[in-house]
This record gives sequence, structure tokens and C-alpha cells, in this order.
Amino acid sequence: MYGYGFDTYYLVLVVPTILLSLWAQFKVKSTFAKYSQVRCGRGITGAQAAQLLMQANNITNVTIEPVGGSLTDHYDPGHHVLRLSQPVYGVSSLAAVGVAAHETGHAIQHARGYGPLGLRSALVPIANIGSTIGPWLAIAGLAMSFPTLLNLGIILFGGAVLFYLITLPVEFNASSRALAILAQNQVLSDEELRGVRKVLSAAAMTYVASALTALMSLLRLILLSQRRRR
Repeated sequence: MYGYGFDTYYLVLVVPTILLSLWAQFKVKSTFAKYSQVRCGRGITGAQAAQLLMQANNITNVTIEPVGGSLTDHYDPGHHVLRLSQPVYGVSSLAAVGVAAHETGHAIQHARGYGPLGLRSALVPIANIGSTIGPWLAIAGLAMSFPTLLNLGIILFGGAVLFYLITLPVEFNASSRALAILAQNQVLSDEELRGVRKVLSAAAMTYVASALTALMSLLRLILLSQRRRR
């Protein structure tokens, strides 16, 4: 098959990465749930940890706000807002402090002019368009034997894949900063840091799985296009 169905390339390239993504999502949720039950020794909440770490890095222009949902935590560089989910904002647990520190790591990246973060932000519109429209344009081009449409779809989706790949160093760097500043400011003990590292490592795997899924999906489209041209 040349469509977006269960062809050989889909089964061999994409399905394994989807299974990896499902496993990564389960892992991050279970790890977060586990360490949400472990109280932080200093008794500080996620919001308090974020505020402490921003003060330690002389960041005064970022507002910390609660946001609905679970694992919806994020830093908004456009509005200088750090949004922490309900299980993080007012909760004193290792999971809450770890997630808050990770998002604070993004605020520090922004304040320090970390290049990959700026590049990722610039690619957001392209990624949104490419991931939504790109694959369908490529498949339509394949179905109609319309090379221009096929190539356009692949290029657009390639922009989305680039976004996913750039996300990896951004997220890894934020986690590294989080662990370093937690240790430097003695927010957590060595044993507590090991627990936080497990939470952040599980979260990192979700980004790796997403990037692999996007990359393999792009490779599938390219291979399908080459097979059609033979």
C-alpha cells in the first residue's frame, strides 16, 4: 500500500516507536505518581522551589502561575510565565520539586539566551503546520501521483521533525540545569536528588520517543515516495 495505512514501512518503522511512546508515557506517569508520594525534606512546594531557584539565578521578571491538569507544566517565554500544574504548584513532594525545577531550567535558558530554546520557539508555527498538514499533503501527492504536492508535504513535515529533534537538547539541558541548581542550592539531599533524577529521566524518554516517532514517520514518507517513483 502507498497510503497512510498499515503498509510495510509503517509496521517496521513507525509502529515500534509508537509502542515506545506508549511505554514512555506509562513510565513518566507511574514515576511521577510514585515520587508524588515522597515528601520533600525541606517541606517546600513546587512553586516555592521555582521561586527559590529563580532568585538564586537573579531572575526577577518571571511570574509563577498555577495551571489546570496534570503534567501540563511549562514555561512560556513569550509572556515570561512559569505555569505549574495542580500536582506541582502547591505540593511538597520530590516529583513536584523536580518538575518545577525542570521548568525553571527553561526560564534560566531564556534568561541566558540559550540558542536552541530560541530556535525551538521560532519553529513552533512551522511545526504546527507541518505536523498537521504535511503528512496528508504527502499522502495525497502519492495517491494522485503529484510529485510537487508530495515534496511539499515532505518538506513541511520535515520542519516538524526538526522541531522535535531540537526539543531534545533543550529538554536535556533544562533537566541538567534543574539537577545542578537543586544540588548547588541544597534544596534536596543526595538521596532526594536520585529520586528527582528518575522523574526527569522518565520525562526525557517521552521526548526521545516523540522525536523517534516523527523521524521514522518522515523516513516512511520518503521511502514511499522513492518506491512510487521507480
